[in-house]
Amino acid sequence: MSPRRAALPPTVAIRVVHDDRPDALPAILAVIAAAGGTIRTMSTVRRLPADDAAADAGAVEGGTPGAGRGPAVETEIEIEGLEEEALDGTVAAAPGVRERRATRALHRIFGKRVIVVGGGAQVAQVALGAVSEADRHNLRGERISVDTIPLVGEANIAGAVRAVADLPRARLLVLAGSIMGGEISAAAEELRAVGIPVIALNMVGSITDHVDLVVSDPVQAGTMAVMAVADTATFDLARQRGRRY
Repeated sequence: MSPRRAALPPTVAIRVVHDDRPDALPAILAVIAAAGGTIRTMSTVRRLPADDAAADAGAVEGGTPGAGRGPAVETEIEIEGLEEEALDGTVAAAPGVRERRATRALHRIFGKRVIVVGGGAQVAQVALGAVSEADRHNLRGERISVDTIPLVGEANIAGAVRAVADLPRARLLVLAGSIMGGEISAAAEELRAVGIPVIALNMVGSITDHVDLVVSDPVQAGTMAVMAVADTATFDLARQRGRRY
């Protein structure tokens, strides 16, 4: 499966401060669904104690002075199928809402994500190539971000590889290290099975037999990873699958 995907429907985002009760968030999601909105992403930004919640609710437009009846939660929600004004009115009517404000969907700000996992020195070199290449494409209107985490140990790296499938906007993983195999190879196959390609540096271990592309130069690996996900590039990872450079 190619990391390039068809253009997605427009998404709007809203940040909501609401009561910290088990039934509060389901009630908000229910009114959004009833209005025709489809939830795409949702995350808890922070928890607010009672005093902070009362102050925040009265200080921000859309809040109700003195509404801080107890602890609150701030939640970011991205929705398809509703215009921004309609979404604001819908959420305002939900029970337990103390404050809301429109924000920008993260895919419009940080865009597609290239994830780099492995040893510190190799990760740094891959990131060098990826960030430099992302800069070229982002100047043309792309939004590509590069996330890195240096890790040691088979279990830790395998866990990180599997977690990439759950990261929002993750489009490609680069494995950067000196030796990887075993459970890491199994995790890489699982990730590829859900449609996220994997590029690996040429290293010791079985991992090079379980990825889409093997690249010896870490800077070039980072460059090719960004080219693979950029709509403004002509590099097609599907045509390079199984090759080594």
